[in-house]
Amino acid sequence: MDEVFSEIARSLHEGTPLAVATVAVTRGSTPRKPGARMAVRPDGTFCGTIGGGSVEAEVLAVATEVLATGLPRLVTVDLTEPTEVGDRICGGAMEVFVERIAPGL
Repeated sequence: MDEVFSEIARSLHEGTPLAVATVAVTRGSTPRKPGARMAVRPDGTFCGTIGGGSVEAEVLAVATEVLATGLPRLVTVDLTEPTEVGDRICGGAMEVFVERIAPGL
């Protein structure tokens, strides 16, 4: 079983919420394609990958908000513009859906 699905099962069994980020749409060159997932725990640790580096840093910040509010978000990550973290050399864009998964939902 995929490590993210294993983490979801473990989390539900333990009664702990998670944020799950899934690459929904890509345009141009991107580090991962639609369907790539990452599970973010309440302590900020995660498993899986949606592309590494600044992509994951940006989505981790949103995942923290989603865990706190329970409101899903669609995040657009532009990989064409340099950031403070470094260059984004891929040249594409990704839309990542971030949702909270919790027991009893």
